Amino acid sequence: MTGSFCTFQKSFEQAEILAEYGAELIPIMSENAASISTRFGTALENIEKLRNISGRDVILSIADAESIGPKDMTDIMVVAPCTSNTAAKLASAVTDTTVTMAVKSHLRRGKPVVLAIASNDSLMGSAKNLGELFNRKNYFFVPMIQDDWINKPASLVTEFSMIPQAVEAALNGVQLRPIIYHSRP
Repeated sequence: MTGSFCTFQKSFEQAEILAEYGAELIPIMSENAASISTRFGTALENIEKLRNISGRDVILSIADAESIGPKDMTDIMVVAPCTSNTAAKLASAVTDTTVTMAVKSHLRRGKPVVLAIASNDSLMGSAKNLGELFNRKNYFFVPMIQDDWINKPASLVTEFSMIPQAVEAALNGVQLRPIIYHSRP
C-alpha cells in the first residue's frame, strides 16, 4: 500500500476478497502509508487492519522488504493503491521506500507486478511514468477510470473491484482491457 489514503478502504476490501479466495497475503506499506494519520484512519488503525486481513505482520522497512525476492516469498505482487509518486519511482528504478524495494526484490525473479493506480495527476506530468511502465515486462495494471473527468480531468483511479480479475490475468501474462475508461456524464 502507498499513500492514496482515500482509497485505503477499497484496497482493504479487495485484500479481504483475495484472502477469501485463498491467497496468502504478505502486507507491505510505504513509510508514508504506515505513518500518516488522516480522516480515512490513523496510521496504527490502518496497519492493524492490514495485519488482521493478512494474518501477518506488515512489512514496514526497506531492510525487511529486500528479502522478498531472494527468499522467493511471492508469486505476484499487487501495489494497491499505487500513487503516481510510487509509479514514477518504479519507472525510474528508484528504490527508496519499502514498497519500491519490495517490487524490485520481487521482480528479480521475473514475476508479475499489478499496479492499482490512484492519483489526481495521472494524466499530467505522471503520464510519462505510466507510459514507461505500460511498456515494461512484468508490469500489469488494474483497469482505471477517469473518476471525475470534468472537475479532475487528469485523475485516474483503479476500478478496485477488478483487482482479483487483474491478478488472475497477470498470472497468465495478460493485461486486462480497456486499461483506461470513463463513465458518461
